[in-house]
Amino acid sequence: MASSPSVFTVLLLTADTEVQAQLSQAFKEASVTVVRDAAAFQKEAAKHHFDAVVIESRGSQDGVITLPDHVDLSRTLVITGSRTTLKKTVKTIQLLNQDNGRAPHQGKVRDSSLESYLEMKMGDFVKGMRNGSAKNLHPILISAVERPLITSALQETRGNQIQAAELLGLNRNTLRKKITELRIPLKRTRSKTRRSA
Repeated sequence: MASSPSVFTVLLLTADTEVQAQLSQAFKEASVTVVRDAAAFQKEAAKHHFDAVVIESRGSQDGVITLPDHVDLSRTLVITGSRTTLKKTVKTIQLLNQDNGRAPHQGKVRDSSLESYLEMKMGDFVKGMRNGSAKNLHPILISAVERPLITSALQETRGNQIQAAELLGLNRNTLRKKITELRIPLKRTRSKTRRSA
């Protein structure tokens, strides 16, 4: 059974030519349709199905674009934001699309899982460390991954070490030891309650 080649399609609403060029470059293997105003956006969105919709917001309530009802948010990536936000988003997309000198995957969709991303980044790190004649990479990599993981868990739990330990699957004392060893700053955010006098 022959399958038709699927092309990632993007509908872009912006008048900024720099954002247009950056997004076209970021989605280089995609079909990008650029529109400059809300009327053209509604017309194109009604005519075709798009995998991604990128909308430049202009900051005013009058400039709010509503998505047509047939756009399935569970199957369509929707990105909205100011020009600055869109430019940052483009940079993120470009980082995710980089092959870092690897041969392109022929006929395969790139795996965008966390494991794949870490494998790519760690491969570059290990190669750089090997070129610098480094040794003992295992503890270096473990602490490089462990520190941001614990920091993220603490941020997510607003500094609650018991909840962070549970989230990480660690004993509370083990977590405290790692916080000390890795020199992770603790910032406990408590909800302020006022007492009536």
